[in-house]
Amino acid sequence: MNIKKLIYIIYDNIKTLTVALIIAVLIRSILFQPFYIPSSSMEPTLLVGDRIFVAKYTYGYSKHSFPFSPNLSDERFFSKAPERGDLVVFKTPADNRTDYIKRLIGMPGDTIQFIDGDLFINNRKVSRQKIDNEKLIRCGNFLLETNTFIETLPNGLEHLVSYKKRGSLQNSKVFKVPKDHYFLLGDNRDCSKDSRYLDSVGYVNYINLVGEAKLIFFSNDTNTSSLLKFWNINKSFRFERLFKKL
Repeated sequence: MNIKKLIYIIYDNIKTLTVALIIAVLIRSILFQPFYIPSSSMEPTLLVGDRIFVAKYTYGYSKHSFPFSPNLSDERFFSKAPERGDLVVFKTPADNRTDYIKRLIGMPGDTIQFIDGDLFINNRKVSRQKIDNEKLIRCGNFLLETNTFIETLPNGLEHLVSYKKRGSLQNSKVFKVPKDHYFLLGDNRDCSKDSRYLDSVGYVNYINLVGEAKLIFFSNDTNTSSLLKFWNINKSFRFERLFKKL
């Protein structure tokens, strides 16, 4: 093999890899990005081990739509306002790098408060109906005994939430959502670091929204078996969650 042919082969491979990388970055930045659920903060909606696709186009594009959040602009392009109840992936305001997923509860100007264990939005109690589904949910190193409820938000959207059977959050301060910001909560209300924690998450700026969770494309129970132990995949793979819409 002569030098010219070797150089051509190397150049052709580099060109192919570069084009493939550019296409992958564009798909990830403009269309869909996969995320892994590492914690139980969104149970029962999302389980530890769920892999989800997040639509990057739902709310338009900001610097956080791109890998490493390059400081290109503080504007949002092709913007569209989120809706109450959306499952939102966002960059935490504390570092503008860490991805969280929570449910959008409060819109700009809303007041949010927990009173006697009930969620209030703009001084109106959010309806919730208990269903026959008591379960243990892991929260860090602990197991929580929880009750599951169907919660109905003011716009009519229904979703499942979990509350501890004993020792659940009863009362909170009044949260007033600032302009261009949103208030987000985990569906596992007693095991979620979310907008109630003003020092680490707090109110989330519109710029920090990454996208909306749309689909679970794979789910593996990591407490049962690791993906590396492929011979146990039938015990850990959650077939019922395959391609489940959110």
